[in-house]
Amino acid sequence: MTTEMLQPTAENLIRAGELIRRGELVAFPTETVYGLGADGLNVEACRKIYVAKGRPENKPLTLHVADFAQIAELAEISAATERLIKNFCPGPLTLILPKKDIVPDFVTGSSGGVGIRFPDNKIAQDLIKLADCPIAAPSANISGEVAPVTAQEVFNGLSGKVPIILDGGKCAVGISSTVIDVTDGLKILRRGTITITEIERCLRGE
Repeated sequence: MTTEMLQPTAENLIRAGELIRRGELVAFPTETVYGLGADGLNVEACRKIYVAKGRPENKPLTLHVADFAQIAELAEISAATERLIKNFCPGPLTLILPKKDIVPDFVTGSSGGVGIRFPDNKIAQDLIKLADCPIAAPSANISGEVAPVTAQEVFNGLSGKVPIILDGGKCAVGISSTVIDVTDGLKILRRGTITITEIERCLRGE
């Protein structure tokens, strides 16, 4: 497979969205790191992510959305969750929420919870809208390696494994998102730029 590194023009974004709809992979930027994306509701497409990355299939995938309505289609939203979403999304936050039946068990590792992220990046948002589906997208690197923050870093690791890399320049944040599990209480699974203090203040309504 030949890997193309493309500028995110309107034409190239349309092409990338079509590839996602056809069950193929596209690497794209977010504000945190580059993601390796596939149709998050298509099991066979998601399986390609695991193959390309060498990722264990028991590690769940996060679904990226482009608006609040998509979140409600995929997961159950409590009052506390809604507060977090309104305060921190779009942004570098991943929420593990109780999943709805539309989300395949394969994507979540049969865990009952699904990771949801609303990226604060126009290229990512445009791609999700054009693909017309939530996009499953772990970091665009070989599993275990450093998450890429430039298109060239993606190319260095995944050339020949993904048809298109959308080059959106260097990621603004540069570290992976904060991950919070709210399926049973509240657990911080990964620390990012959104701090525990900020999360606690938000939940207290401050």
